[in-house]
Amino acid sequence: MQKIAFLGLGHMGAPMARRLLAAGYPLTVWNRTPQRAGPLVAEGAVPAGSPAQAVRDADVVLTMLAGPDALAAVAEDVVPQLRPGVVWVEMSTVGPDAVRELAGRLKDGTVLVDAPVTGSTDRAAAGTLGILAGGDTTGVEQILARLGSVTRTGPSGSGAALKLVLNTALIGGVGIVAESLRLADALGVDGETAREALAAGPLGGAVGRAFADGVLFANDLAAKDLRIATGVTRLPVTEALLDHFGPIADDPAPARADLARAVTLIREGHR
Repeated sequence: MQKIAFLGLGHMGAPMARRLLAAGYPLTVWNRTPQRAGPLVAEGAVPAGSPAQAVRDADVVLTMLAGPDALAAVAEDVVPQLRPGVVWVEMSTVGPDAVRELAGRLKDGTVLVDAPVTGSTDRAAAGTLGILAGGDTTGVEQILARLGSVTRTGPSGSGAALKLVLNTALIGGVGIVAESLRLADALGVDGETAREALAAGPLGGAVGRAFADGVLFANDLAAKDLRIATGVTRLPVTEALLDHFGPIADDPAPARADLARAVTLIREGHR
């Protein structure tokens, strides 16, 4: 079986790596905080002290990192160590510019697939993520199938672009739900009645996500995605959303909490 290096063992990366390990793939793991690798090492993964060490014998490299800066730092360490023919599957939410920059760093013969995912920690653990794959997935189809269902989006960079579109819509919907409930509070409308009415309308999906339990899309990552999106083109509504999510992401306590926590803070007028 192909030797896999998995870089980034956060809330999403760890359950994804665990599924590959359970499927029998030889797995080397690295994380910026080494302690996060401990449970996977106990289950049979090989720990690496650096990204470069992790990829030296790899046939496939998977990255699930916090954002463009983290990806650039890892690439600086990894690229000189890649063997000819390696497939790099970039699964973070970093935007198409970061994917193009990574492609420009790679040696001839290295295949890059951008494959960010939809779904949260529960779907990562269950292997039911939606995978938005840009580029040629021929060499990694069986690996990706262990993680979820693949939608081929087009050439390299297209998966990252579509993920940014979807996340912007998701965060926007949650923000609108939060402000609608704040308006209901200001008007004296019963909160539960307002929530049920919103859930029965066109914002139903956003209401469900706004009050989801047992999943994690951290507020600081949401703010990161909005900043990437607003750097691409003028998006006045999304820029306004940053007025909410930016301060929340700068506050250490709620920054790593789920979007559902942001709903409460927005409703209370957090600044």
